[in-house]
Amino acid sequence: MNKNFIRFSAFIALATTCGYAQVNDSIKIKQLDEVVFSDTKFSQSKEKSGKVITKITADELQKKSGQSLASILNSVTGVEINGAQSANGKNLGYYIRGGKNQQVLIVIDGSPVTDASGISHEYDLRLLPVDQIESIEIMKGAASTLYGSGAATAVINITLKKSNKKPIETAIYYSIGSNNTANNHKYNGQDFNQGFSVNGTIHKVNYLASLNSTETNGMSQIADSNSDSNYDKDRFSRINYLSKIGIKASDKLTLNFFGNYDKVTNDYDFQFDNTGLNDTNLNKSKTEQFRFGFSPKYSYANGEFNLNSSFSKIQRNYQEWNAWTNVLDFSQYASRSVSVDAFNKYKFSPEFVMVTGVSYQFFDMNSVTPYEFIDRKMTHFTIVDAYFSSVFNTKSGVNINMGGRYNSHSEYGNNVILNFNPSYNFKTKFPLKVLSSLSTAYVAPSLYQLYSQYGSINLKPEDNLTFESGFELTLFKNKLTLNAIGFYREQNNSIGFDATYHYANIEGLYNAKGVETMVLCALTSKVSCNVNYTFTQVDEALNRLIPKHKINASIDYSASKRLFINVNYQYVDARNDAFYDGNTYEIVAIKLGSYQLLNALVKYELIQNRLSVFGNVTNILNSDFIENIGYSTRGRNFKIGMNLKF
Repeated sequence: MNKNFIRFSAFIALATTCGYAQVNDSIKIKQLDEVVFSDTKFSQSKEKSGKVITKITADELQKKSGQSLASILNSVTGVEINGAQSANGKNLGYYIRGGKNQQVLIVIDGSPVTDASGISHEYDLRLLPVDQIESIEIMKGAASTLYGSGAATAVINITLKKSNKKPIETAIYYSIGSNNTANNHKYNGQDFNQGFSVNGTIHKVNYLASLNSTETNGMSQIADSNSDSNYDKDRFSRINYLSKIGIKASDKLTLNFFGNYDKVTNDYDFQFDNTGLNDTNLNKSKTEQFRFGFSPKYSYANGEFNLNSSFSKIQRNYQEWNAWTNVLDFSQYASRSVSVDAFNKYKFSPEFVMVTGVSYQFFDMNSVTPYEFIDRKMTHFTIVDAYFSSVFNTKSGVNINMGGRYNSHSEYGNNVILNFNPSYNFKTKFPLKVLSSLSTAYVAPSLYQLYSQYGSINLKPEDNLTFESGFELTLFKNKLTLNAIGFYREQNNSIGFDATYHYANIEGLYNAKGVETMVLCALTSKVSCNVNYTFTQVDEALNRLIPKHKINASIDYSASKRLFINVNYQYVDARNDAFYDGNTYEIVAIKLGSYQLLNALVKYELIQNRLSVFGNVTNILNSDFIENIGYSTRGRNFKIGMNLKF
């Protein structure tokens, strides 16, 4: 019998079991009562939103203690983070709705973040520790109307931790774990994470200061056939400083300031075909990020005015052994970006709200490598956009979110983006929301694609069109929530290489389509489950490292007020991959097999709301699998840790 059919049948069976779990009427899942803001830039109930938005709250992040940000995101419906199961230094690939990194926009505290020196202007999520994050919202689909370039397949909206209302609160955390492949069984301390924070509110001033440190060793980034080899164990190190200050200047005006410094250093291996190991003293990289910003908010009778401004500088340094010249090569990439987003929310009536805004972005970069020099004096561009979004909610259940954006780019000119997102809430015994949206999005060419020796200043932005439709249903007095979304996305004007090996807009239309569905239910007063399934089908040109089928299933058991247990399962379908063969100088296509992971977590509060300890085990069955051709993956690993607040 077909294995995919068996797995899908198991998914339906579990969902059905959840549906019949009506034991205790006091059990509630407040899914539709959640407050979200990603689709409007202001807080509103999830019931009124025309999107299915996944929100990972602070409580849920606590229940995922010991996991990386990539692993947490990898369990979300419709999200595939390639590299989440590899060594910490492995670069990450974001695959959502058939798109790649450049089509996923990362937003931190309201400001878009990017590395302008990268080929695709993508942001490296390895820079962020989970311990400094308050909550995450994932909104899938085209969202350039509100967020501009890059929001073609998803927006990952990250909110960093906020101040407590107490005058002072201190938090300390520490964890230690193993870092093995499936063929290595040395369960000694190889993965360390520790940090502390101080925060509070004194009169009209709130503050937060946080420090995090992560150190891992014991694994090579690339697959090592000799599991007992001590020759190449790639080290990963991360330091994060975060500070925030908020001032309530008056009942109407609040002023917020932030600053952070992040540094990641790691060892890595041969850059092309990954067929040989290198001494860890040779290939090294260091990434440093400096960010600071100012975000005032002014409230008045029928609305509020917000200004999100930030400055970012990212510098990447590489020391790399050149196998052809037998010397060390040194490369440096540096970028600066400025983002200013001023927007006003005005409430014309209880049913009608409009957001209007203007955003400004500036990017520049320079790089020095053995092969080329790029000067920031010549390598920069600006984007100035005007946008609006109108939100219409009625008591009858009709909700309409529509908007537009006029994009003005200093190089390629002008671009218009539109969004239409109607939804309807049926006021029935079983609350049902049906929704649909038709949205366009754009991805601006990067500085490297415009100005490098392979670049072309004639590039136009990549265009995306997304249509989605679905529903969200709540049953049995909020004990069961079911949602499903079908999507279709078209990608046009993609940026690739022409016959002269220069970047060019590629003729042809590519598409991706699929279904994303999730079941969230309470089985008993102590047991709840979450199951999601994603089906993605893409054109051959887009089909790399994207699983056609993916299942995540999680069971939470609150044995008591202090004891929490979680068991989760993940199935990732076979994927296409490719590698560069250094012997034949050709790109070789390969099929990667499917894999399954089983993980578990136990958490106990020794002192309620003060001191908790946890232990987790990942890849319990010690599956030996391939996430990306040539790279190693984690086998069975253990981690223990503690969190203390006082």
